[in-house]
Amino acid sequence: MKADYSNELPNFEAHEAARPQGWSAWFGGPNVKIGPRIAPQIIPLDIEGRDSDSNVSSDAILNKQLEEEANCAIQYRTCSWQKTAALLFSEYICLAIMSFPWSYSVLGLVPGLILTVVQALIVLYTSIVLWEFCLRHPEVRDVCDIGQMLFWDQKWAWYFTAFMFILNNTFIQGLHVLVGAKYLNTMVGPNSSVSCQTVSFGAIITVICWLSSLPRTFSMLSKLGTASAAFTFISVILATIFAGIQSHPAGFLAEPATDPDTGKALPFGNPIVTAVPVLGTTFVAGLGAFLNISYTFIGQITLPSFIAEMREPRDFPKALWACTILEILVFSIVGAVIYAFVGNQYMTSPAFGSLIPLYKKIAFSFMIPTIIFLGVLYASVSSRFIFFRIFQHSRHRNEHTVVGWVTWALILLCTWVLAFIIANSIPFFNSLLSLMSSLFDSFFGFIFWGVAYFRMRKADGSVAFLKDRTFRGWIEGILNIIIILTGVFFLSAGTYVSVQGILDEYTLGTVGTAWGCASNGI
Repeated sequence: MKADYSNELPNFEAHEAARPQGWSAWFGGPNVKIGPRIAPQIIPLDIEGRDSDSNVSSDAILNKQLEEEANCAIQYRTCSWQKTAALLFSEYICLAIMSFPWSYSVLGLVPGLILTVVQALIVLYTSIVLWEFCLRHPEVRDVCDIGQMLFWDQKWAWYFTAFMFILNNTFIQGLHVLVGAKYLNTMVGPNSSVSCQTVSFGAIITVICWLSSLPRTFSMLSKLGTASAAFTFISVILATIFAGIQSHPAGFLAEPATDPDTGKALPFGNPIVTAVPVLGTTFVAGLGAFLNISYTFIGQITLPSFIAEMREPRDFPKALWACTILEILVFSIVGAVIYAFVGNQYMTSPAFGSLIPLYKKIAFSFMIPTIIFLGVLYASVSSRFIFFRIFQHSRHRNEHTVVGWVTWALILLCTWVLAFIIANSIPFFNSLLSLMSSLFDSFFGFIFWGVAYFRMRKADGSVAFLKDRTFRGWIEGILNIIIILTGVFFLSAGTYVSVQGILDEYTLGTVGTAWGCASNGI
């Protein structure tokens, strides 16, 4: 018999007492109190002594999961918060050099820094809401399960979320195929003897990424993540130092000149650094730079998968806070320093292109482990989603069997082949990736977690503004309405800017060709 979760629970005081309170609500730990569920279990477990879904505690479900895999060769709930922090930081750190200096050159230094901190705090808050939801429903395996539960256990919501989930992750894998090819093209130059070098290099990166994706647990991947984050941190520091010690940015001209091929004026003069956007910055350019910062932070799509492999999910906020603090420091310092030395007119994305050739190759070379690892991480998240559903109640899920490993390897191979094909087939792939981010991140970054907040508050016996008249209730209620509206803004204005960017590429004639062989190096 399934409990009815659609009605408000009458005992508001009792449920409010079970809701995370005080420091533990923000920083986790053993004293975290877990509130009531909002829906029946997605995957019912055979737990002794239960007569309905409603009387099974979250701790009982978690303990049952640990018990079921205790003697298995492959155990998934083994990650500590430190390993999870390594996964989170390795997921984000390379974006410091990829995105922020360029965004600051469009927005100006002051708005850029303010938006960096604000967006980081919004993502931190929504991630804490997500964590609270996962604590109440520890059987959740990924964001697709959450999508179904948030929208009243409707199967269409699961399929809709799964479609966005797989497409989003595959596009990110494709991005890293292209970035890997960009690195190899940068190293060898445009006139190598390699046949159709960009496609060939992309194929090499695809094979390397597939082989690197084979570990089946996040605990194992966290070791690779730690190493990749260390290498990328060196890359970011070197790029920052090189930007400061080089005499001029790459492409520097002392006097006005024109491009001999296009006849367009080239940037010249000393680097121009501004505190605010320069006069004439368009709405599309400004919003595009803001969205670029936002998309860098929005990574909640992977968090439910990470939490599902933590041995003690109550500790997740420790990883979250550590990663957020480091993100703000690295993104702000690196973005501001590189922008200060490179200026508006010589800025490129990624910022390696603003360095002279020798410095560019040295700094970029330390980035290659993370270029591979980030694609590996998203491939693993997608493949885990499929693998767990194929072998939901099978020994192949937790044991070293030929069937299990062959299936896992084939699923990964399919995701990488699809990513390789998509990345090379779409001539405006980067702009299309921005469009996908606008469409998907509006849900995974904002709307889902605003809805989750109100669903959990209703399960607690209150809905902010109506029954919970505490200061926290009012503030969080208003904040989550703003979060949902922000998601709608990303979905509408963000989509408009992304589509306009694609149209502008066609107008300027900068759209490449499908399966283009020409070098895409920096």
